[in-house]
Amino acid sequence: MLTGWFLWLILFWVVAMVGLLAIGGFFMFRKFLKRMPKEDGKSELDWQDFYLDKTRHLWPDDLKQLLEELVSPVPELFRDIARQKIAGKIGEIAYKENAKEITREHVIRGYILATPKRDHKFLIKKLEHLNIDHTPYQHLF
Repeated sequence: MLTGWFLWLILFWVVAMVGLLAIGGFFMFRKFLKRMPKEDGKSELDWQDFYLDKTRHLWPDDLKQLLEELVSPVPELFRDIARQKIAGKIGEIAYKENAKEITREHVIRGYILATPKRDHKFLIKKLEHLNIDHTPYQHLF
């Protein structure tokens, strides 16, 4: 019969493993759902990759730097994913407008639209930190 500290160690380990597996499963399931094809036959991530490929040559260097600055508050572990998602949204906006070059307005609009609503408070704080006026984009929040 298990008693004492060893029993508590095993119980803690069981609870920790179940919790970690649940968290990992949640994120894996979200990624799986994004890979599922929609009505048009392409998934959310397929469209993101499509817009990135179509607009890759439209990015000036100064706006690449701005994008890097905008994603800097994101933890490093998730920064690549956030950068891709935001750049995909910016590319979608520019592609649908048949833009010849990605502009600062495209970057700000894409940044706002790609950011989850729960993070808009941090987004506004970052825009203010960079001295970017967000009032013309208030309708996007």
